[in-house]
Amino acid sequence: MIQIRFLSGGDIDGLGITSTEVIAAVESVVDAHGRGHTVFEPRTHLVPDNGGAGHFNILRGHVSTLGPRGLSGVKVVGDFVHNYEQGLPSELALMTVYDPTTGVPLAILDATLITEVRTGAMTAVGAKHLARPDSRVLGHVGARGTAFANVTMLDSLFPLEEIRVTSRRPESREAFAARLREVTDTPVRAVATADEAFDQADILVEASRLEKPTPLLRTAVVKPGAFVVPYGTISAVELDLLDVMDKVVVDDWRESRSGRFGALRAHVDTGRLSEDTLHAQIGEIVSGAKPGREHPDERILFWHRGLSILDVALAHLILTRAETAGVGTMLRYR
Repeated sequence: MIQIRFLSGGDIDGLGITSTEVIAAVESVVDAHGRGHTVFEPRTHLVPDNGGAGHFNILRGHVSTLGPRGLSGVKVVGDFVHNYEQGLPSELALMTVYDPTTGVPLAILDATLITEVRTGAMTAVGAKHLARPDSRVLGHVGARGTAFANVTMLDSLFPLEEIRVTSRRPESREAFAARLREVTDTPVRAVATADEAFDQADILVEASRLEKPTPLLRTAVVKPGAFVVPYGTISAVELDLLDVMDKVVVDDWRESRSGRFGALRAHVDTGRLSEDTLHAQIGEIVSGAKPGREHPDERILFWHRGLSILDVALAHLILTRAETAGVGTMLRYR
């Protein structure tokens, strides 16, 4: 008899996994990627005939360093911007993980939290290696989905003196700011525009939920020494943004070139971002193969699209904890 462990969102929430553990798991798998110990395919998209309501991303990956035999996984995550109108998250995800030596399915997980925290952890890992250690001001555009993990994880790593947040809807940004104030002593200010959020910021994160390209992160606001993270599904940056960057880093170059979406899709398609102009993949920096930040005044951009291996790493962390605690529902597979 083969059984599969099903872990609901409530099961996972009850495990008490910390942001520190999440960041460590993500940094470890990024290091493994830099050393060639991972296998994954670029994401694919399923776009239903639904009048533009949203689409699905399908991510597949394997990490050889997890457990005695490694772990393989597949995640399907929906991207439906207007779900808030129905009281639903804009991103809902489901993940399955497998024994890579037999193909036996091991678990089915609600991967909504995984998607949120692994994205925030990747932002944090990038900042750890690429932002100025003395960064004081964080400007963040976007208030839903991954936004909370982005801000709180960055706040845990840097001596921030101010956090500025904004989003398209006033009620959304005010609610987000209030939620942040409950968990941090760093002053949090909700502002009306992206320009206000990014003005003189040391760390600039663009995590907007646009329906069509709109320049929210303007080239002129990026000051010397800034660390910039644009990763919205639809581009919110100006085409000449890369012209002022001293270094451009991605999570994976093959992933950056794939698919129809991404903050720098136009930059790749027009040749402004290429293998020749790219400084490094983040795994090369974390593993020590290439340098990260070398000078205080460097402007550095980090574009991460969301690697499936991060999902696999966090699924392993969750599954290991759940097995030890006896958490989850066992389902008969065959």
